[in-house]
Amino acid sequence: QVQLVESGGGLVQVGGSLRLSCAASGRTFSSYAMAWFRQAPGKEREFVSAISAVGTNTYYADSVKGRFTISRDNVENTVYLQMNSLKREDTAVYYCAAGARGWNLLVLRIPSAYAGWGQGTQVTVSS
Repeated sequence: QVQLVESGGGLVQVGGSLRLSCAASGRTFSSYAMAWFRQAPGKEREFVSAISAVGTNTYYADSVKGRFTISRDNVENTVYLQMNSLKREDTAVYYCAAGARGWNLLVLRIPSAYAGWGQGTQVTVSS
């Protein structure tokens, strides 16, 4: 079973940037898609971005498209989320997810498609 550890969250001003990292254990890291989700207080967990197993395909929620960039390093078993031009509505706990097989854009948005989750990292954007 894959284990995921997120880092890089923090407090940032509107318009600022943060880079989240998610380190994964396991030898099969390059076999499955990875994703980032987020959950704000009182709201459901929502899809942010996904990246295919070898990194050739990426997918973003409309709310972050053009501002966030997902990438992965299959040698270091790490997935990243570069977040630029942050807005107050980006404030949430961000979770890394692993284990989605294949590349189906509808399935990738569903939390239950993923076999492993990190503990989350808080991102707070203040004005």
